[in-house]
Amino acid sequence: MLAPKPRKATCLLLAGLTALSSAPVFAQGPQPEPTRPLSSMVALVQRTGRSIPELVRRYADQLAKGHLPANVVFPLPNSTSDSVRTISNVGHNVVAKWLDPLTSSTSATAPRFGANTDYIAYFGDGWNADWNGDIVGSAPQFNGNGQSGWIWSNHEYISNARPTLTSAPTGQHLTFAKFLQAGGILTNDATASIWAQADLDTYTRNYKRQLGGSWFRVQFDNATKEWHVVPNNGAVRYDASSNTLVTVVGHRPRLDKNDAGLFLPPGVIPGITGDCAGGQTPWGTVITAEENVQDYYGDLETAWTSAQKFVPGAGFDPGSFINPTIASSSSGEFGQISSSFERHNRDAYGFAAEIDPGLPPEVFYLSVNQFGGDGFGHRKIGALGRARWESVTFAVGADFKLLPNQPVVLYAGDDRRGGRIFKWISKQPYIPGMSRSEVRSLLDEGSLYVAHFAGLDNANGLTLKATGAPPTESAPGQGQWIKLGTSSTDIAPNAAALGKPNTTVGQALKDVNWNGIGGFRNDNDVRTALFTASNKIGIMELNRPEDIEWNPHDFSGRPRLYVAFTNHGRQVALNQDGVLFDPAQHAASSPLRSDSTGAVFALEEENPAAPAASKTFKYFAAWLGTAGKGLFDAANPDNIMIDSHGGVWFGTDGNFGKNGTADAFYYLDLDPQHREGAAGVSSPTFGKALRIAAVPSDAETTGPAFSSDEATIFLSVQHPGEDQPSTWPQNR
Repeated sequence: MLAPKPRKATCLLLAGLTALSSAPVFAQGPQPEPTRPLSSMVALVQRTGRSIPELVRRYADQLAKGHLPANVVFPLPNSTSDSVRTISNVGHNVVAKWLDPLTSSTSATAPRFGANTDYIAYFGDGWNADWNGDIVGSAPQFNGNGQSGWIWSNHEYISNARPTLTSAPTGQHLTFAKFLQAGGILTNDATASIWAQADLDTYTRNYKRQLGGSWFRVQFDNATKEWHVVPNNGAVRYDASSNTLVTVVGHRPRLDKNDAGLFLPPGVIPGITGDCAGGQTPWGTVITAEENVQDYYGDLETAWTSAQKFVPGAGFDPGSFINPTIASSSSGEFGQISSSFERHNRDAYGFAAEIDPGLPPEVFYLSVNQFGGDGFGHRKIGALGRARWESVTFAVGADFKLLPNQPVVLYAGDDRRGGRIFKWISKQPYIPGMSRSEVRSLLDEGSLYVAHFAGLDNANGLTLKATGAPPTESAPGQGQWIKLGTSSTDIAPNAAALGKPNTTVGQALKDVNWNGIGGFRNDNDVRTALFTASNKIGIMELNRPEDIEWNPHDFSGRPRLYVAFTNHGRQVALNQDGVLFDPAQHAASSPLRSDSTGAVFALEEENPAAPAASKTFKYFAAWLGTAGKGLFDAANPDNIMIDSHGGVWFGTDGNFGKNGTADAFYYLDLDPQHREGAAGVSSPTFGKALRIAAVPSDAETTGPAFSSDEATIFLSVQHPGEDQPSTWPQNR
């Protein structure tokens, strides 16, 4: 089974198509019930002629200096409401909501906006106008038309409970079941408490198609000052079924079949799933990060409880090489289907997937380094390995292009309690003048490093052990990049504590007894289970690194990396020295971390201009979450966004549960002119999170992205009504 030959200009031409209309033109078709809460994408639009960063920085300056006009609402007060609220002179409208058609077809099976929208990437028309054919020119970030273009949106999951043989669906699953019933796809009563297996199979097949990502056209209407989807037959849905095919490059998953039972070529696997955050590449593709894939076909790293306790008998025991379960679990959301060839292997998911947006979903990547490869199509970056990836970011220059004559450097975070931050460096450098396909081939092969936050207090993950205080810009922590692989000659961080101070990472990983965990035969084993491999060598555990973003225009004058640590309120796997707690003593010995409000940390490479060559980094807390309902209180940072001038923005996930006020979207004021004692400053705002917009009920704020002119911020309202009553967006 081979992929059809892609049209080489497809994805480049799509970015320059002209809109047919600026108003939504949706014919009647099956629609969700009008009062059901629906995840949606919202556009925040400035009304002053300034870009949103310009407007916000102006307000922040007036606030800090005591000159904010009395009629200006800034920052937005803490509140709860089943609506979207914004600061003064920023309007908003719903662009797309779950199950909206994206093409001219309104069939229930035609491309529609998927479930629980998350990461967003905007491609303005003409962003690549300076490209010379396939030769890479300008990056999509902040280029092209600011009022028309194409959008990528991730779709992470469906909330609440799916139907079973003996129970009806609830919440979003009930919404979806009724939609399928209205479209004639399900013939049984969606509210019934008894479901036949055949109906459950039908439901699961359609459930798979709600995850993944959407590629669709949008345009701004100058008359209404609103954004709309323009139904366009170039729109494409990429999903968790084998309608989407993806090549895993740099890693060897087991052979798999498509959903019809036909074997796929080696390295090709069916679908993308659990897509949380992501990244927009400098060459015009999208990285969509597969996060909680353990929910769908089962967890591969079953050796760890939610309290990070090691579980014997799960395939990672000392005394032998690791042997995790690869076959699908029958208890997984997708593993419950009765057809064996529609239950896929666990090691096929948990990757950062690179989608070639606009190409048909079945076109899998073939590298120009392979015979017959043209460098187009969809792939998973296997060389980065498997984890609960939240996002990916690239080290870029001031023009948001790759650093010339240097290796490609990408960073990613494993979003789980105790998860780590990773750096991947390509084997070959980027050379200006490369074609798009040649640039993509650089991600075929490289080296993987994991961040060791040496000196961080293992008891809380927020303060330095030596001082008992959070690291600051003037007194930062010092970290190391540890090469992760069976040939690594770096010294294992826990080597001294285990009585063998000269043991290398490679030796420790291969040792079948090191740190009470089984051995890794080769780098393919390591990439299969990054969390376990990091625990084995004693890497400091972190407080759920969610989004991670490179900032080439940081206010410090030096490029920095920003990381959102959302929270961590459970026990840890390792002690301060990286030694595994004895499972029999774990409950009594392992400290209970108490970070309930989270933090945003900044990392600065040893040589910020040459991140590939940097072996160490410094780190400090740029912002610490707070408990309360005050004007500047916020907790649980999640997605981060960087504007074209180095401003740092973030959304929250859990502020509602922690502080009783809505999750929201913030500007983190890091302007040194707003520090206490700076000229003219009467109310310092430096280091404070300034609320820009808030979302409904218990919804999560996800996926922020600027239009190319930064006059609009696209924002996702995820899982409204998941646990609290909501009718969003029908009440807008």
